[in-house]
Amino acid sequence: MSLDFALKTQLSATEEARRQIEICNACRYCEGFCSVFPAMTRQKAFADGDLTHLANLCHNCRGCHYSCQYTAPHEFALNIPAALAEVRQDSWERLARPQTLARLFHERGVAMAGLLVVALTLFFALIAALRPTGGDGFYAYMAHNVMIAIFIPAFLAPLALIGLSLRDYWREVEGGPLRLRHLLKAGDMAGRMKNLNGGHGDGCNFEDGDRFSQKRRIAHQLMMWGFLACFASTSSGTILHYVFGWTAPYPFWAPPKLLGVPGGLAMVAGALGLALLKLKADPDLGARRVWGGEMAFILLLGVVALTGLVLYAATGTAAVGPLLAIHLATVMTLFLLMPFSKMIHGFFRFTALVAEAGKLEKTR
Repeated sequence: MSLDFALKTQLSATEEARRQIEICNACRYCEGFCSVFPAMTRQKAFADGDLTHLANLCHNCRGCHYSCQYTAPHEFALNIPAALAEVRQDSWERLARPQTLARLFHERGVAMAGLLVVALTLFFALIAALRPTGGDGFYAYMAHNVMIAIFIPAFLAPLALIGLSLRDYWREVEGGPLRLRHLLKAGDMAGRMKNLNGGHGDGCNFEDGDRFSQKRRIAHQLMMWGFLACFASTSSGTILHYVFGWTAPYPFWAPPKLLGVPGGLAMVAGALGLALLKLKADPDLGARRVWGGEMAFILLLGVVALTGLVLYAATGTAAVGPLLAIHLATVMTLFLLMPFSKMIHGFFRFTALVAEAGKLEKTR
């Protein structure tokens, strides 16, 4: 029996990650690749919380794997991207409430599609049953107060669950006191996607082990900044409505449109890029069991943005009613799945970067 087979059949995901990290810590060839390896070198023994922290610092760029001399067929059979991906995935599911929903939606894109069908049915029924007698734009099909009553709980309740998960994560990794400078440092690293530059600025090897590429970094930035722009668009519309008494629909030069249209286009481009790269990448260098759930989530993000853009383009036509139902259903599905899908990775990775900023400060 080979060492690789024995280890993979006898060790848990955490134990396997510990075995591999200890070998990496003895080698340290990849020390400058990303935040994982400098963090690794601070200690010689790794508790479960240490491995959870390292796993969430990892952005799965895979540069370390393609540079490693101890990957298969070497008897050490290292596969750090996959080992950390399993620990990372376990942390998202284990710290979620309830865990059953997290496992279901992380692993099964079909479950996501099922939830979307339920949401579609709900919104088509609501628009048919609760259509107001007046109102302009979208509000001619669903009153503003009805939308608020539906979406505020659907947004805040998942955020509360995420907050509880992050609290438990912080305790598990011994994050320490939280300082504004730690948040700022983490924000800078996340905004630039620094851990996807390969440590040398040429990008990572996610979709092609033979060359470096910035494609994944760019696609992630398009998605992240596009999503934030769309969130800012919605927030600005809320402020205009409640503070200034300026109700929708808004002209193109108003903040909701100036932020929402470019943000939506960026999200569609980002989703397309991420999906294509995922199709090219080796699934054995990640958590293979959640590939379907991850792809479904990427597509959901793209559909949320695309339906919003199409809805805006259809303003003033008879298509607004059904398009509004479709768009609201995709948004509702996204909100409800935030704690139970790949959406959670942004919250955990940012928290890991904040914790790492504090840990680095302690070592100086």
